[in-house]
Amino acid sequence: MRWSEDIDDGTVSRSEVLRASPPMFESRVLDALSRVHPAVPALIFVPVIVLMAAWSLSMVSLAATIGLAIGGYALWTLFEYWLHRLVFHFEPEEGAGARLHWIIHGVHHDHPNDPMRLVMPPAVSLPLGAAVFGLMYVLAGERYAPGLAVGFFAGYLVYDMLHYYLHHFTPRGRLGRILRERHMRHHFQDDTRGFGISAPYWDDVFRTSPRGRRSSQ
Repeated sequence: MRWSEDIDDGTVSRSEVLRASPPMFESRVLDALSRVHPAVPALIFVPVIVLMAAWSLSMVSLAATIGLAIGGYALWTLFEYWLHRLVFHFEPEEGAGARLHWIIHGVHHDHPNDPMRLVMPPAVSLPLGAAVFGLMYVLAGERYAPGLAVGFFAGYLVYDMLHYYLHHFTPRGRLGRILRERHMRHHFQDDTRGFGISAPYWDDVFRTSPRGRRSSQ
Protein backbone atom coordinates (compact mmCIF):
# COMPACT_ATOMS: atom_id res chain seq x y z
CA MET A 1 0.00 0.00 0.00
CA ARG A 2 1.09 3.58 -0.57
CA TRP A 3 1.36 4.40 3.12
CA SER A 4 4.09 1.76 3.62
CA GLU A 5 6.91 4.02 2.44
CA ASP A 6 5.81 6.83 4.77
CA ILE A 7 5.69 4.43 7.69
CA ASP A 8 9.06 2.89 6.87
CA ASP A 9 10.91 6.21 6.99
CA GLY A 10 9.45 6.95 10.42
CA THR A 11 8.01 10.35 9.48
CA VAL A 12 4.39 9.45 10.13
CA SER A 13 2.49 6.72 11.92
CA ARG A 14 0.30 4.20 10.13
CA SER A 15 -2.83 5.50 11.85
CA GLU A 16 -2.07 9.05 10.70
CA VAL A 17 -1.63 7.94 7.10
CA LEU A 18 -4.85 5.93 7.18
CA ARG A 19 -6.73 8.94 8.46
CA ALA A 20 -5.29 11.96 6.64
CA SER A 21 -5.40 11.85 2.85
CA PRO A 22 -3.30 14.23 0.74
CA PRO A 23 -4.74 16.91 -1.55
CA MET A 24 -6.46 15.37 -4.54
CA PHE A 25 -6.15 18.46 -6.77
CA GLU A 26 -3.76 21.39 -7.00
CA SER A 27 -6.72 23.75 -6.96
CA ARG A 28 -7.82 24.45 -3.39
CA VAL A 29 -11.39 24.88 -4.56
CA LEU A 30 -11.51 21.51 -6.30
CA ASP A 31 -9.80 19.82 -3.39
CA ALA A 32 -12.28 21.36 -0.96
CA LEU A 33 -15.14 19.98 -3.07
CA SER A 34 -13.61 16.50 -2.76
CA ARG A 35 -13.82 16.63 1.06
CA VAL A 36 -17.32 16.16 2.41
CA HIS A 37 -18.73 16.19 5.94
CA PRO A 38 -20.67 12.93 6.52
CA ALA A 39 -23.86 14.87 7.27
CA VAL A 40 -23.99 16.37 3.78
CA PRO A 41 -25.64 13.39 1.98
CA ALA A 42 -28.48 13.39 4.53
CA LEU A 43 -28.96 17.15 4.20
CA ILE A 44 -29.28 16.78 0.44
CA PHE A 45 -31.08 13.48 -0.05
CA VAL A 46 -33.59 13.45 2.81
CA PRO A 47 -35.47 16.39 1.18
CA VAL A 48 -35.16 14.69 -2.21
CA ILE A 49 -36.64 11.46 -0.82
CA VAL A 50 -39.51 13.36 0.81
CA LEU A 51 -40.28 15.23 -2.41
CA MET A 52 -40.15 12.02 -4.44
CA ALA A 53 -42.49 10.33 -1.96
CA ALA A 54 -44.96 13.22 -2.17
CA TRP A 55 -44.78 13.14 -5.97
CA SER A 56 -45.42 9.40 -5.99
CA LEU A 57 -48.35 9.69 -3.57
CA SER A 58 -49.92 12.30 -5.81
CA MET A 59 -50.24 9.66 -8.55
CA VAL A 60 -50.46 6.24 -6.89
CA SER A 61 -51.66 4.81 -3.57
CA LEU A 62 -49.62 4.51 -0.40
CA ALA A 63 -49.39 0.74 -0.89
CA ALA A 64 -48.14 1.19 -4.45
CA THR A 65 -45.58 3.79 -3.32
CA ILE A 66 -44.28 1.42 -0.65
CA GLY A 67 -44.06 -1.39 -3.20
CA LEU A 68 -42.21 0.82 -5.66
CA ALA A 69 -39.85 1.99 -2.93
CA ILE A 70 -39.03 -1.63 -2.05
CA GLY A 71 -38.29 -2.25 -5.72
CA GLY A 72 -36.15 0.87 -5.90
CA TYR A 73 -34.19 -0.24 -2.85
CA ALA A 74 -33.57 -3.65 -4.45
CA LEU A 75 -32.27 -1.85 -7.54
CA TRP A 76 -29.94 0.21 -5.32
CA THR A 77 -28.41 -2.88 -3.70
CA LEU A 78 -27.46 -4.29 -7.09
CA PHE A 79 -26.23 -0.88 -8.24
CA GLU A 80 -24.09 -0.57 -5.10
CA TYR A 81 -22.50 -3.98 -5.63
CA TRP A 82 -21.71 -3.60 -9.32
CA LEU A 83 -20.64 0.05 -9.07
CA HIS A 84 -18.16 -0.92 -6.36
CA ARG A 85 -16.96 -4.02 -8.17
CA LEU A 86 -16.78 -2.83 -11.78
CA VAL A 87 -16.22 0.94 -11.54
CA PHE A 88 -14.52 1.58 -8.20
CA HIS A 89 -12.18 -1.39 -8.63
CA PHE A 90 -11.33 -0.95 -12.28
CA GLU A 91 -7.64 -0.24 -11.75
CA PRO A 92 -5.50 0.70 -14.76
CA GLU A 93 -1.81 0.55 -13.88
CA GLU A 94 -0.77 3.88 -15.38
CA GLY A 95 -1.82 7.01 -17.20
CA ALA A 96 -5.04 8.96 -16.90
CA GLY A 97 -6.99 5.82 -16.02
CA ALA A 98 -4.83 5.16 -12.98
CA ARG A 99 -5.19 8.79 -11.89
CA LEU A 100 -8.97 8.62 -12.33
CA HIS A 101 -9.17 5.41 -10.31
CA TRP A 102 -7.20 7.00 -7.48
CA ILE A 103 -9.55 10.00 -7.43
CA ILE A 104 -12.70 7.85 -7.54
CA HIS A 105 -11.74 5.15 -5.05
CA GLY A 106 -8.00 4.58 -4.70
CA VAL A 107 -7.56 7.43 -2.24
CA HIS A 108 -10.17 5.81 0.00
CA HIS A 109 -8.23 2.54 0.05
CA ASP A 110 -4.95 4.33 0.75
CA HIS A 111 -6.50 6.48 3.51
CA PRO A 112 -9.67 4.62 4.59
CA ASN A 113 -10.15 6.47 7.87
CA ASP A 114 -10.19 10.01 6.52
CA PRO A 115 -13.61 11.20 7.79
CA MET A 116 -13.92 13.79 5.03
CA ARG A 117 -13.53 11.27 2.22
CA LEU A 118 -15.89 8.53 3.28
CA VAL A 119 -19.13 9.71 1.68
CA MET A 120 -19.77 10.55 -1.95
CA PRO A 121 -19.21 14.22 -2.82
CA PRO A 122 -22.33 16.06 -4.07
CA ALA A 123 -20.38 16.91 -7.23
CA VAL A 124 -20.64 13.18 -8.01
CA SER A 125 -23.79 12.04 -6.20
CA LEU A 126 -26.09 14.72 -7.61
CA PRO A 127 -25.28 14.22 -11.33
CA LEU A 128 -25.27 10.46 -10.86
CA GLY A 129 -28.59 10.57 -9.00
CA ALA A 130 -30.09 12.79 -11.69
CA ALA A 131 -28.92 10.38 -14.39
CA VAL A 132 -30.38 7.39 -12.57
CA PHE A 133 -33.71 9.16 -12.05
CA GLY A 134 -33.76 10.21 -15.70
CA LEU A 135 -33.31 6.58 -16.71
CA MET A 136 -36.09 5.51 -14.34
CA TYR A 137 -38.35 8.20 -15.78
CA VAL A 138 -37.72 7.00 -19.32
CA LEU A 139 -38.18 3.31 -18.49
CA ALA A 140 -40.92 3.42 -15.84
CA GLY A 141 -42.68 6.67 -16.70
CA GLU A 142 -43.82 9.56 -14.55
CA ARG A 143 -46.32 7.43 -12.66
CA TYR A 144 -43.80 4.96 -11.23
CA ALA A 145 -40.37 6.62 -11.38
CA PRO A 146 -40.75 8.77 -8.21
CA GLY A 147 -41.69 5.76 -6.06
CA LEU A 148 -38.72 3.80 -7.38
CA ALA A 149 -36.50 6.81 -6.68
CA VAL A 150 -37.66 6.89 -3.04
CA GLY A 151 -36.24 3.42 -2.42
CA PHE A 152 -33.16 3.93 -4.58
CA PHE A 153 -32.11 7.19 -2.92
CA ALA A 154 -32.97 5.87 0.56
CA GLY A 155 -30.74 2.88 -0.19
CA TYR A 156 -27.93 5.20 -1.24
CA LEU A 157 -28.28 7.23 1.94
CA VAL A 158 -28.22 4.11 4.12
CA TYR A 159 -25.11 2.94 2.27
CA ASP A 160 -23.22 6.21 2.72
CA MET A 161 -24.12 6.51 6.42
CA LEU A 162 -23.35 2.84 7.08
CA HIS A 163 -20.01 3.13 5.30
CA TYR A 164 -19.02 6.03 7.53
CA TYR A 165 -20.24 4.19 10.63
CA LEU A 166 -18.28 1.02 9.86
CA HIS A 167 -15.05 3.01 9.53
CA HIS A 168 -15.42 5.20 12.61
CA PHE A 169 -17.40 3.20 15.14
CA THR A 170 -17.30 -0.26 16.64
CA PRO A 171 -20.73 -1.88 16.35
CA ARG A 172 -22.02 -3.73 19.39
CA GLY A 173 -24.65 -5.86 17.68
CA ARG A 174 -23.83 -9.10 15.89
CA LEU A 175 -24.99 -7.84 12.47
CA GLY A 176 -22.96 -4.65 12.79
CA ARG A 177 -19.85 -6.59 13.80
CA ILE A 178 -20.24 -8.92 10.81
CA LEU A 179 -20.68 -5.99 8.40
CA ARG A 180 -17.65 -4.21 9.82
CA GLU A 181 -15.45 -7.28 9.67
CA ARG A 182 -16.46 -8.00 6.08
CA HIS A 183 -15.65 -4.44 5.06
CA MET A 184 -12.34 -4.37 6.92
CA ARG A 185 -11.37 -7.61 5.21
CA HIS A 186 -12.10 -5.87 1.90
CA HIS A 187 -9.75 -3.04 2.86
CA PHE A 188 -6.92 -4.88 4.57
CA GLN A 189 -7.05 -8.49 3.41
CA ASP A 190 -8.41 -8.84 -0.14
CA ASP A 191 -9.94 -5.96 -2.11
CA THR A 192 -11.13 -8.34 -4.83
CA ARG A 193 -13.85 -9.51 -2.43
CA GLY A 194 -16.49 -7.96 -0.19
CA PHE A 195 -18.03 -5.40 -2.56
CA GLY A 196 -21.43 -5.27 -0.87
CA ILE A 197 -21.42 -2.88 2.09
CA SER A 198 -25.07 -2.31 2.93
CA ALA A 199 -26.11 -5.41 0.96
CA PRO A 200 -23.43 -8.07 1.60
CA TYR A 201 -25.69 -10.89 0.41
CA TRP A 202 -24.80 -10.07 -3.19
CA ASP A 203 -21.24 -11.17 -2.42
CA ASP A 204 -22.67 -14.56 -1.48
CA VAL A 205 -24.75 -14.66 -4.68
CA PHE A 206 -21.83 -13.66 -6.94
CA ARG A 207 -19.22 -15.63 -4.95
CA THR A 208 -17.11 -12.70 -3.83
CA SER A 209 -17.59 -13.06 -0.07
CA PRO A 210 -14.48 -12.26 2.01
CA ARG A 211 -12.50 -15.34 2.97
CA GLY A 212 -11.97 -16.29 6.57
CA ARG A 213 -14.02 -17.01 9.63
CA ARG A 214 -16.34 -14.27 10.76
CA SER A 215 -15.28 -12.97 14.10
CA SER A 216 -17.67 -12.45 16.98
CA GLN A 217 -15.52 -9.67 18.41
